[in-house]
Amino acid sequence: MGHLDHATLGWLTPVLSYAMACTGAALGLRCTVRALAATGPVRRNWLLTAASAIATGIWTMHFTAMLGFGVSGTDIRYDVPLTLLSLVVAMLFVCAGVFAVGRHPGRVQALLLGGLTTGFGVAGMHYLGMAAVRLHGEVSYDPGRVALSVLIAVVAATAALWAALAIRSPAAVTVASLIMGAAVSSMHYTGMYAVSVRVTPSGEPLPGASAMSFVFPLAVGLGAYLFITSAFVALSPAAGERHASASARRPAERPAH
Repeated sequence: MGHLDHATLGWLTPVLSYAMACTGAALGLRCTVRALAATGPVRRNWLLTAASAIATGIWTMHFTAMLGFGVSGTDIRYDVPLTLLSLVVAMLFVCAGVFAVGRHPGRVQALLLGGLTTGFGVAGMHYLGMAAVRLHGEVSYDPGRVALSVLIAVVAATAALWAALAIRSPAAVTVASLIMGAAVSSMHYTGMYAVSVRVTPSGEPLPGASAMSFVFPLAVGLGAYLFITSAFVALSPAAGERHASASARRPAERPAH
């Protein structure tokens, strides 16, 4: 068996990956709150932004953490199409989950369906990302830990979507995003501790791209997307703020008698 190291770069990758998960969650929850205050195409656009933020945060968390993943006795490479497919799966499932809740915000069934869909999307992204790993040896999984990781993903997603519906204050959204980030990270490392590798030493080159040549630039790009979108959302006024500023302008616009 090859020795698995989940933090070859020390605390850098766990801390950075947790920060990415929290950023995606905070942005997603904020956009969902904005969506529920809007209608029509504006609501749809906010929900799309929320879904892309949550999915991007989760995917970036996973692959930032994977930058610190190593197995003794073998190099690691990543299958590029499968890695990109894991991002697409995360986007589609999270989008379906967010829209299920956003279209019917008062229904418990919609919340449960949204949580289940989003949770399966998170778990599917994780295990597709793991399927993209190429190394000299054979990867196997502990079924109990895999099941636990999927359960954590579903519970975390349901709790996050509930928070998006029930919470309005920025401080509460911050706390909810920190909890969601911790849950996503817990799901990731539970899934990683389900992994065991039987190394078969070989001098043959591995197919795929190295983490630093492919995963790192992609994670940096998606991280930049999260921070730029966060700035945009923070600077754009909410519906209530627009209404208040419009009300404040009206008296000033009346002609003096």
